[in-house]
Amino acid sequence: MRFRKRRGQAISLLLACHPLPAATMTVALTIAAALSGRSGVECLLVAATVASGQLTIGWINDVVDRDRDRQTGRQDKPVAMGWIDPGTVNFATTCMVLLVIPLSVANGTAAGVAHLAAVLSAWMYNFYFKRTVLSWLPYAVSFGLLPAFLSYGGLGGGYHGGPPTIAMTVLAALLGIGIHFLNTLPDLVEDNEMGLRHLPLRIALRIGATRLLWISTAFTALVSVGIVITALTVGLRQ
Repeated sequence: MRFRKRRGQAISLLLACHPLPAATMTVALTIAAALSGRSGVECLLVAATVASGQLTIGWINDVVDRDRDRQTGRQDKPVAMGWIDPGTVNFATTCMVLLVIPLSVANGTAAGVAHLAAVLSAWMYNFYFKRTVLSWLPYAVSFGLLPAFLSYGGLGGGYHGGPPTIAMTVLAALLGIGIHFLNTLPDLVEDNEMGLRHLPLRIALRIGATRLLWISTAFTALVSVGIVITALTVGLRQ
C-alpha cells in the first residue's frame, strides 16, 4: 500500500510539472548546446540545468492555478484533481530550487545568472503577468535570455564564452512571444470565463481565435526559420 501511494505521488509530480513542454525545452537547448560545440559533459550539464528549472516552473504553475483548474474541470491537473497535496508539490519545488541554483552556476557565472533570471521571469508569469496585457513579457524575457545562457556557458564557475549576437537574442525573444500565444489559445474560453485578460485573449476577442491561431502559427514558424538561418550565418556568440 505504501509503495502504491509513493508511486502515485511520483506520477502525480511528473504530470504536474508539464512534462511535454519541459522535455521539449530540455531537448531543444541540449541540442543547441551540442551544435554550438559544447562537450558531452557540458551538454549533460545543460540538460540537467534546464530540466530542473522547467520542473519548478511547471510545479508552480499547477499550484498557483489549482483553483482555476478545478473550476474549469481540468482532468489533467493533479493538484486541482486532489491527486497530490499542494504542500508536497511546494516541497518538491523548494528542493528543486536548491538544485537548480548550483547547476546553473556550474555552467559559468554569467550563464548561471542568465538561466536563473529566465526561470525567475517564468515564475513571475505564473504569479502575476498571465492575467494582464503584459502576459507576453515574461516569455520574451525568458526566451531572450537563453542565448546568453548558451553563449556564456562552459564547465565550472567563472567566466566563459562571450555575449550572444543581438540577432539571436531578439529572435529568441520573439520565439517566446509566439510560443506564449500558441500555449494560451487552447484555453481562451476558460480564461475568458475566469476573467483573465492576457494579450492573446484580448486580440482573439477582436479578430477571432481561428485567425489568431493562423497568425501565431505563421509567426512562430517564421521566427524559428529565422533562428536556424541566423545560427548558420551570424552564429550564437559575438
